[in-house]
Amino acid sequence: MSSQPHNSPHAAAHPSSADSQAHEFSREERRFLLKIAHESILTAVEKRKVSLDSSPPHLSEPRGVFTTIYLMGELRGCVGYVFPVTPLYLAVAETARAAALEDTRFQPVMPYEAGNLEISLSVLSSLEPIAPEHVEIGRHGLVVSMAGHRGLLLPQVPVEHHWDRVTFLEQTCRKAGLPTNAWRIGATVEAFTAEVFGDTETST
Repeated sequence: MSSQPHNSPHAAAHPSSADSQAHEFSREERRFLLKIAHESILTAVEKRKVSLDSSPPHLSEPRGVFTTIYLMGELRGCVGYVFPVTPLYLAVAETARAAALEDTRFQPVMPYEAGNLEISLSVLSSLEPIAPEHVEIGRHGLVVSMAGHRGLLLPQVPVEHHWDRVTFLEQTCRKAGLPTNAWRIGATVEAFTAEVFGDTETST
């Protein structure tokens, strides 16, 4: 699998039911990662080199992560690593920069915008095969793959859109560029969970 970041069409600015289980990351660790994300974007748009502090051991473990940025409540970019290809704190820095400058759905973030961005991070668990009937809305994110096509939707997406399990599976197939019934006819379905947190939560 390529280590190139992936775009995601939706993500939540605030923790959703996908984040209802026990937190893996402490408030201090969450603030540390969000600070890295903001600094990575600021230095990128100002064309300066980012200087990353040494990271606590827990945040140096390779993890998949999606960084979502918002401007005045509107989606401004979302890019992530599905697989654990790099230490988490570096993955946050890289995906934050990519969300600001390389999400092709948006114009690159301008310097005057950077200070007003809100950031949400979704730290992914490892992928595990799952039977379609075991998919839980609000808990699982999905990856559907078949014949060289792959699509991913984060756990909060079906919650935001009020999808049921079948619709979630169908929409993940659509994201992969597959027929919506591909999950019924041989596509590989994998699930992951995500711990979701953002600026609003850690500022209190």
